[in-house]
Amino acid sequence: MKRRTLLQATVATVAVMLSMPALADSMADAKAVVDKYASKVSAWDGPTSGPKGATGKNIVILAADMKNGGILGVVNGVQEAAGALGWTVKALDGAGSIGGRTAAFGQAMALKPDGIIINGFDAVEQKPAMEAAKAAGIPMVSWHAASAVGPVPEVGVFANVTTDAMEVSKSAADWAFVDAGGKPGVVIFTDSTYAIAIAKADRMKKEIEDLGGTVLEYVDTPIAETSQRMPQLTTSLLQKYGAKWTHSLAINDLYYDFMGPSLASAGIAGDGKPVNVAAGDGSESAYQRIRAKQFQAVTVAEPLNLQGWQLVDELNRAFAGAPWSGYVSPLHVVTSANVEFDGGPKNSFDPDNGYRDQYKKIWGK
Repeated sequence: MKRRTLLQATVATVAVMLSMPALADSMADAKAVVDKYASKVSAWDGPTSGPKGATGKNIVILAADMKNGGILGVVNGVQEAAGALGWTVKALDGAGSIGGRTAAFGQAMALKPDGIIINGFDAVEQKPAMEAAKAAGIPMVSWHAASAVGPVPEVGVFANVTTDAMEVSKSAADWAFVDAGGKPGVVIFTDSTYAIAIAKADRMKKEIEDLGGTVLEYVDTPIAETSQRMPQLTTSLLQKYGAKWTHSLAINDLYYDFMGPSLASAGIAGDGKPVNVAAGDGSESAYQRIRAKQFQAVTVAEPLNLQGWQLVDELNRAFAGAPWSGYVSPLHVVTSANVEFDGGPKNSFDPDNGYRDQYKKIWGK
């Protein structure tokens, strides 16, 4: 009996020793990704040429839900960039529902705009309206209307603007893995209403599992209903997993807007576990939580204002009959250690790379 116990102990020890190099390699790889995207963004790597700015254009922004900080940030960027060109902008709010977005699209078509910006919802959701706009010869660009960057010709989108969503997801998962010392117990929050949300969540799940971490649960809950659902859902998950739940990974900061009170009621400190990490978008409230170390440690932010400028540039290229720019905007892993640069004091990721002047130079402004 003693011999068998000794043998079992020896096998277990050998197994641990064999796994140590693999864990060290995984940790080093994950840390390299995090360090890459947590650094300052000071060099312009976008377009340096293109058509001169068109004049007198009227454009409409179709926003999925203006309560979403990412969507609102893009709207602000579009308005700023369009102002530099002297364009008129009308923003319509889909108010977080398919019906609301359908109504907004109908209103947009009635306005007979020169161009349309789809902001924050899947293009295929409004396929009949998209086809009508395409048939009317109205150029369309989009933000987060598909999981990939660039043209979406099947629905008439000249260019879909986003960061590399899979890199956003990977870097969020890598940060959680490193922070947990290679042993994270993760709950993932996503919304199957959006193809890009599912793609991001699936990528985070794969990364955590490939690295050797544990995904405790994959939670599909509508992002438009987070205020109603997240308080009770948080309490239920705490009761179910307890200390096993070390990290949360969400496809958007909005999930964490409503978790704090439930975590605090359970006696969890603002910088305690679970540690909350968002794979997008870098909302104002997320920056505030990260700075205060209150129930969010990381957001993988998108340069929302810059992306608004890119949307206007892509639309200008469409007006001129030029190809899309090919630009993929940068992402940024925001933590309490780096929250004060690249726009951090304004509670946003606004790269210090001179993008406004670069676009104005292209447009001849």
